[in-house]
Amino acid sequence: MPTTVSEVLRVKAENPEATVVAGGTFLGVLTRQGLIQSDDWISLQNVRDLRALHTAGDLSVGAMVTHRKLETDATVQGIWPGVAAAFRAVASPRVRNVATMGGVLADADYASDPPSMLVASRAVAEVASVRGTRRVPIEELIIGHYTTTLEEDELITRVVMPRPNGPSVYRKLKTRSQEDRPASSVAAVVDGDRVRVVVGAVSDRPHHFADLCATWRPGDEGNAREIGLAYAERIEYIDDARGSADYRRRIVGVEIKRALMAVTA
Repeated sequence: MPTTVSEVLRVKAENPEATVVAGGTFLGVLTRQGLIQSDDWISLQNVRDLRALHTAGDLSVGAMVTHRKLETDATVQGIWPGVAAAFRAVASPRVRNVATMGGVLADADYASDPPSMLVASRAVAEVASVRGTRRVPIEELIIGHYTTTLEEDELITRVVMPRPNGPSVYRKLKTRSQEDRPASSVAAVVDGDRVRVVVGAVSDRPHHFADLCATWRPGDEGNAREIGLAYAERIEYIDDARGSADYRRRIVGVEIKRALMAVTA
């Protein structure tokens, strides 16, 4: 197994079709379902540099930092409470002890909790290959169902989030079990006198509409309802076991209104 990022990048460059394994929680599901078939695997378990978590200044999260670490870290809870809440909402502690920051982004699973909060928090992924390193906003990284802008030889090495300048809220609506994935997720992050609202788990990727957020009037319930309804009409919804497209259209407006009122409570 490789023990450094440079080793991983070299192996990946030599065999771009090899599948990179981080925590393996979702990858295991896809493999059992026959959606992924690979003869070669690259494990990141021994790459210690990818497990670094730094909270001085911006929040810097290595790709192998687990969901459990993010939900329990005292500084993350205090300064980035919405981020801690989004990772705490994932499945069960058994899963969160293994699932990683890099894995949840590289999978680009539409029904994951964290991506909506990461987009709302203006998170940026650091992506590396033997050709160099580039920075990609999470808003531009996930572009569709299980689809990202990563090249075949690229690896997410860390994610960086600026310190927030206001409160944040994460709302997850579950329609089946306590550990279920969301039927909808809404993240709202206040930055001074502005707000970023991002809706996830209802379409192929998270959605943020800056022009609608620009109309926000803090504490105005009627305005919050209007923004929620406007968001609800713009999204192209999916049907799945957690809810129909029509159901999701109805709940998104309500969930956004609740998030906007909670973030100014």
